[in-house]
Amino acid sequence: MATVGPPVVFVHGMFLHATSWDAWVGAFQAQGYAAVAPGWPGEPGTVADAREHPGRVAGTGIDDIVAHYAHVIRGLEARPIVIGHSTGGVIAQRLLGQGLAAAAVAIQPAPIKGVVSLAPSTARAGWMALRNPANRGRAVSLTRGQFRYVFGNAVSAAESAELHDRWAIPSPGRPIFELACANMSRRSPARVNTADPARGPLLLIAGGRDHAAPATAVKATARRYRGSVIDYEEFADRGHSLPVDSGWREVADASLTWLASTFVVRDR
Repeated sequence: MATVGPPVVFVHGMFLHATSWDAWVGAFQAQGYAAVAPGWPGEPGTVADAREHPGRVAGTGIDDIVAHYAHVIRGLEARPIVIGHSTGGVIAQRLLGQGLAAAAVAIQPAPIKGVVSLAPSTARAGWMALRNPANRGRAVSLTRGQFRYVFGNAVSAAESAELHDRWAIPSPGRPIFELACANMSRRSPARVNTADPARGPLLLIAGGRDHAAPATAVKATARRYRGSVIDYEEFADRGHSLPVDSGWREVADASLTWLASTFVVRDR
């Protein structure tokens, strides 16, 4: 099948392995996109190895992750579409703001610098790492119960447990601290260029029952943007597991539809 647009790079978020994008990669490839899902810097190639060697990602920060994906992008034939989830949604926005992406889809992105989430659920979701300052330099993991609160609150307990057992891995604690302190740091790595009129189009996707990145915070992120195309879509009954749970295809199809429409409009 001939390619229909730019390549696609998927960026996962905290606590999920890169292979959690496998179904999305297949769906995008079936539509003619050359899609890849590289892991974060230092991330082992399998879930089992990532659990066995958590220290490989310890200390990694947002700037390190951005630099890693920028290196991946420079090896491609064209500027890609970047699709990121959670912290990966922040990375996608950073790459778009730096002119390294043709377009971006940020699914349930963590709040960028300048956005304040007052939802108690956001503080609770991050507290498991923030409660111990030493976690900034460590890899941290979610128990099944913690995963249920952060990711799986809108699916059944059985599905949440299955998702945890299948995809959950230790992640560096540093990005959680960087995101939590973003509005207290002049040079925060969560700062995104939202004012460039030459920026490519961006779709922000929220889940109405999301504990980690509430829809109110995603809407606040959308309001910070100026110029170019900025769109927002919300799945009212979904939690933070939106791209990996049994309803993933609905979200993938919405992203594909937006991309097809956006690039048709831009090419006319």
